[in-house]
Amino acid sequence: MKFSEYIQYDGLGLAQLIKQKQVHPSELLEIALERTALVNPKLNAVIIPMYEQAKHRAHQPKSGMFAGVPFLVKDLFQEYQGIPTSYGSQALKNINYTPDFNAEIVNRWEETGIITFGRTNTPEFGIKGITEPDAWGTCHNPWNLKYNSGGSSGGSASAVAGGLVPIAGAGDGGGSIRIPASYCGLFGLKPSRGRTPWGPQYSEAMHGAAMQHVLSKTVRDSAAMLDAVQGPEQTSLFKIEAPTQKYLDVIQQTPKKLRVAFNTASPIGTKVSKDAIQAVHQTAKLLESLGHIVVEDHPQIDGMALAKDFVTTWFSQFSYMQAQIKQMSGATDHDFELDSVALAAFGAKTTATEYIHTLNNWGHYSTQMNLFFEQYDLYLTPTTASVAPKNGEVATPAWQKPILKGLLKVGKAHYLAQGKLVEQMVRDNLSWVPFTQLANVTGLPAMSVPLYWNKNGLPLGSQFIAPFGREDRLLQLAAQLEQAQPWMPEYQKIKI
Repeated sequence: MKFSEYIQYDGLGLAQLIKQKQVHPSELLEIALERTALVNPKLNAVIIPMYEQAKHRAHQPKSGMFAGVPFLVKDLFQEYQGIPTSYGSQALKNINYTPDFNAEIVNRWEETGIITFGRTNTPEFGIKGITEPDAWGTCHNPWNLKYNSGGSSGGSASAVAGGLVPIAGAGDGGGSIRIPASYCGLFGLKPSRGRTPWGPQYSEAMHGAAMQHVLSKTVRDSAAMLDAVQGPEQTSLFKIEAPTQKYLDVIQQTPKKLRVAFNTASPIGTKVSKDAIQAVHQTAKLLESLGHIVVEDHPQIDGMALAKDFVTTWFSQFSYMQAQIKQMSGATDHDFELDSVALAAFGAKTTATEYIHTLNNWGHYSTQMNLFFEQYDLYLTPTTASVAPKNGEVATPAWQKPILKGLLKVGKAHYLAQGKLVEQMVRDNLSWVPFTQLANVTGLPAMSVPLYWNKNGLPLGSQFIAPFGREDRLLQLAAQLEQAQPWMPEYQKIKI
């Protein structure tokens, strides 16, 4: 098999070729490694190789839905026993942190027969919507190397869109599957709270706002992998009802006539590009052509209030995580990026009363979405406010850095998060990606579907949010959209 053939298949397609003995897993791995050697120096998607281990596994008997298919895991919360893990941070990279266990999500992926040959680039601790960590460097977008692949699953998105693998591990705590899916023209589903496991280290992440799954070229790969990994384990805090039907079977069925609400305005009042608006309007027209009802509407939620509550929780959680890593590694503030230290300082000053108030507000937003879904089956928005930013475009302004350093030095960095400055900080952090946090806070399933490319050849996704536990509805519609407007041929246009 040549690369020109390899790129035309998704994961299930490659697995079928192996099953029919038309190709051997070692041959597929060799193609993946050759592609990685050729383009990874340009993309910087794979940062920690596992090549020898993968070559050994390729010659072992395998079974499962994706038996023999090359795969990559994200270098964040997807630990692989005996493989160095950095979480995108110099602090862990410095001590060559090497876990002695597999994350449960990795175990379940392995049971599908995949062959993992590396770990992918991610921003430090996944705290940004771009992937530009000091520890590993910028991850580039395969559609145009001057642009970023997004974050925090930017390395996985770059690797899939760039043809290294058809499917790769990802995670989403504030949009980190859907944002890179939008920027890289991929399909990305964030499951409902509790749908996929977090053990053995954790029972959940950020009160169930953060979930793990994959980025893929096709809907069916995502559906099949969710079939394989969904469901709780011994450590799980949240117990979600199991689906009544396999997702891979569900997508074979035409969805009922759906009532879809759409909105293109930023929930935090920031600018939304013409590309994002056009992407949603084109998607709305496609939905109508398929017989669905499309109405312009939005839930009764104060978007800025939700964003502030999200940021308060996230910064507090990150402050705790950073303290744990300092204790484990002996790292100091100098081993972390300036932005990370500042965010941890903000989070450390959140009082218990403020934190509980924020979580109570999360419940209010969930109630409003439940009421909204009494009228509608799905909610459609742009996934991101624009196509991908250029590398270096989303960065702490130069004038802010000395101020931050000075305030950190005297222990007063949290002052920046007081009063109206909180809203400015939210806008600065989320203006590129204001649409995705709603699904994380409410625990609802959401997906980014690649239906739009602008005149410069850059993609932008359409986001759909569904009622709790209704991944089946999302996947079923996605399969219908994929059939009506196939996006697989778009990947042939990538020139790297």
